[in-house]
Formats: sequence, structure tokens, C-alpha cells
Amino acid sequence: MGPVDDATITARTDAYFNRTRAILARFGDVPVTYALFLRRPVLSAPRLLTDWLARVAAARGIEVACETMFEEGAWVGAGEPLLTITGSFLHLVDLETLLLQKLGPACVAAHNAYRMCLGLPKARFLAMQARHCAGFEMQDMMDYAASVGSVAAQKEGALGFIGNATDATAGYYGAPAGYGTMPHALIGYAGSTLRACEMFHETFPDADLTVLSDYFGREVTDTLEVCRHFPQMAAAGRIAVRLDTHGGRFLEGLDPQESYAVLERHTPGTIRRYRSETELRYLVGTGVSAAAIWRMRETLDAAGFDRVRIVASSGFGVDKCQVMSDAAAPIDVVGTGSFIPDSWSETYATADIVSYGDVQSVKVGREFLLRRAERSGHGGKAGA
Repeated sequence: MGPVDDATITARTDAYFNRTRAILARFGDVPVTYALFLRRPVLSAPRLLTDWLARVAAARGIEVACETMFEEGAWVGAGEPLLTITGSFLHLVDLETLLLQKLGPACVAAHNAYRMCLGLPKARFLAMQARHCAGFEMQDMMDYAASVGSVAAQKEGALGFIGNATDATAGYYGAPAGYGTMPHALIGYAGSTLRACEMFHETFPDADLTVLSDYFGREVTDTLEVCRHFPQMAAAGRIAVRLDTHGGRFLEGLDPQESYAVLERHTPGTIRRYRSETELRYLVGTGVSAAAIWRMRETLDAAGFDRVRIVASSGFGVDKCQVMSDAAAPIDVVGTGSFIPDSWSETYATADIVSYGDVQSVKVGREFLLRRAERSGHGGKAGA
């Protein structure tokens, strides 16, 4: 992940690191140890960093010891060093900028994905963040992070992520390719939801079908029409409905009063407890609310389509997943990219040198790193 040639590294790192490297070349090198940490709790997700560092070490013909303090997917407290890197100051100094870019966002996104999966442990997740990423490198990082968070949640009993939307990064989830049926654009082209589904099925007859139901604002009507047109697929559990209703309107047939009534029928205790404005919106508001999901489930069941699955998308971050869990929303699959960190400043990782040769030294205020960096890790050498 990322180039390893000196010219590109020089162009992409901060200028003061390049100047420091020139000074070291003139006045002499020294072995140093860096400690890398974040200021907030995260999950350990260092593999993109360590793999890239190993490639750089091989390209430069140097030896670098990279000691990870936590297993991948382990919880890490604020200020805890995730790893230490020991090697030539001359050859490490210009890498700091690029190393930090590969660590912080992945660790925060992994933590978010972990919490989302635990929030809805009985739902399967699909990573749909690619369109929200600033290029492929970020997309790759976010898929790696979601897979780390997923594995950590699976160890605690959650179903977690089963795949994503693109072929290039499907391997992180053990999937052979990306998942997905159709975008809204195909429905507009087809002229109706049913016709779009027919086109899809004629082109991919062996694939399961997911009905994207909100294009015409007839989520219930169009879904039932498709299920009745493909009764055998519906009975075999090969049809799903994806709810992606715009946040400016209610699902077909719902309004505030009916939304409360739906939840009162299925999960009355949820709506009777105190809720913040945001929680109420997730429960009974516009868009893909808990009431909308329950309404779709009861409609499908009443029509005899109890094996048709529900895919929920639109803003399913940590908080929304938790609210949906409180409402026992009958979600089979969550399509989301909301593990991407909301506050990018929380992803900023920091690297501090904690020793020069045999002498421990760190800037005032970071003395805690001297103690924590002495802990034994589980890592090894990154290159030879």
C-alpha cells in the first residue's frame, strides 16, 4: 500500500523531515526508537503500516524492528503506544508522515466497525463506504479497518461484516467479489422497480435479488409487486428488500402517528423510555427508521413473504445501530459506510522518539511513553 521509492517518499513527506535527514547525513546517524499512539481509545489495526514499512526496509536494504504492543483487533487505551519502531534515524525520519497516515484512520474506523457490529450482533454487515472515500488508498484502508473490527466483534458472538461493494477489496472479508444488486440509476432507466428487477434477473439469473424500493416512494407497493412476480425466489429466501428512504420523507404509509403505532405493536418499551431528539428520529422519524423497518417486516409477513430479507441502509453508524438494537428492529443485513470516522481530528496518530542510541529521551509531557514503550509486544522485524 503506497510507493516505497525514495523520490516519492521525499515528495510526500513533510519538508522538515527531509531536512533533518540531510543534517543526519552530514553529522552522523544514530539508532532510535519511535513510539506511535493515538489520543483516544481504538482497536489496533497496524497491518497497513507494518506491511508498508517492511517494503520500504527491503527497498532501502536496512533492518527495522517493528514491535506491535497489541494483537490486531485488540482494544487500545488513549495514549497507549500501539507499536514501537527501532532502526536508523537517517532511514526512518522521512517516513514519519506516511507512517502516521497509515495508522490512525484505520484504528479509529476499526473501533467504529466493532461497535456497530456489537450494536446489531444478529445482523450481517456490508461495507458500502467506497463512494465516500478520497480515492482508492482510503477505500482500501477503510475496508481493512472494517474487517479488523468485524473479526473482533465476531469473537464476541456478532455476525459482523460478510463483504463489501467492490471486487478490489473483497478479500479483506474472505469474499470472492463485491456484493450488490442495482443502483437507483438502473430503476430510473428501467422506468419501474419491477422492470429493473426483471432486467437484473434476466442478466444474472443465478444471483439473488435485492429490491431497491424507494425510487418512486412506493417502498411497500413496489416490494410486494416484485415478490409476487418472483414467488419462487421469494419462497426460497432469494429476495431481499433494501430500505434506503430519503431522510426528507417517511416510508410509504407512515407518518409520525403511525410510526409510533408500529413500534407500540412490536416493541412498546422502546418508545416509552426517554429518548434524545436524535434517538427519536432513528425510531419514528423520516428515512429508514425502526418503525419503517418494522412496518416492512409486518407487511411482508402478512402477505406470505416471511422469507424475504430486509437490508437497511442510510446512516447506520454506531449510535443508529444501538438504537435499532434497542428497538429489536428485524434487520437481516446492514449496508453502511458509517464506520468512516466522523471527526477526522480524532484519527491523528503521533510518533515520538523515546530513545537515541542507549539514552532514553522524549519531549516534556510525553514521559508516559518511556514506561509504556517498554512493554513486550507481539511484533517482529519489518525487513532485513
